[in-house]
Amino acid sequence: MERIIDAHLHFCPGEPYFDQIARAAGHINSRQHLQKEYERLNIKGGIIMGNRTLDPAAHVYPEVFRYCIGIDRTYLRGGTVEQAVPDVELHLRSPRCAGVKLYPGYNPIYVWDSVYEPIYALAEYYNKPVAVHTGETATPGALLKYCHPMTLDEAAVKHPNVQFVMCHFGNPWLSDAAAVVDKNKNVALDLSGLLEGAVQTEELLVRKKGYVDQLRTWLEYLGYEDVMFGTDWPLANLEQYIDFVKALVPEEEWEKVFFDNANRIYGMGL
Repeated sequence: MERIIDAHLHFCPGEPYFDQIARAAGHINSRQHLQKEYERLNIKGGIIMGNRTLDPAAHVYPEVFRYCIGIDRTYLRGGTVEQAVPDVELHLRSPRCAGVKLYPGYNPIYVWDSVYEPIYALAEYYNKPVAVHTGETATPGALLKYCHPMTLDEAAVKHPNVQFVMCHFGNPWLSDAAAVVDKNKNVALDLSGLLEGAVQTEELLVRKKGYVDQLRTWLEYLGYEDVMFGTDWPLANLEQYIDFVKALVPEEEWEKVFFDNANRIYGMGL
């Protein structure tokens, strides 16, 4: 395998929830362990999806990482999106910040809502992507109607000069997700969050054949110009996830999916 960029991970060493899911995936939720795994697997960079406050001091990461500043009701700490705009702009000015991450579902606001207009204006001005959670959620209290992939269509049409990233390929609404990405040339996708914990890859490919076939079908329908590898670390085992995505994507497309597309879309400069 050539170089890899992990286009979707979370970096919260020492936080109990992330400690637990890292153990379930056969990992340790620590900076040292992650950096060793990146070196072993030739992962040259990663995009951290913000899971912290808007305080810049909370977003100091190892050199190998860039980050998207996260906006949802948890990270706003009782504030509003409008109040967050100056802080978001401060992040977007930094070369370490690769974009913005929105959390519809966890935040009960549709991504086409006018409340996000100032965020999209900033993303366009600074030419940085807006990554959007789509598909199933990790907590039962979130609301799926806000994070269905079809909701991204209206935001993409209203903001043709903003690069959107559909996180998790809208899973399990794969056909709807593919239609949105295919129609809107300013929407890319990442393949994070499709597996959880440690798995036996070969066994899973057989046991979940129907699901795997759907993923392959809709990826082939789209082509691979705007498809990015991502792991949702620490949700899944890194090596197993690489093997899983290799099984989904034709070998001649690996360089695009595992490295080139994320390097271009997130401006990694690698």
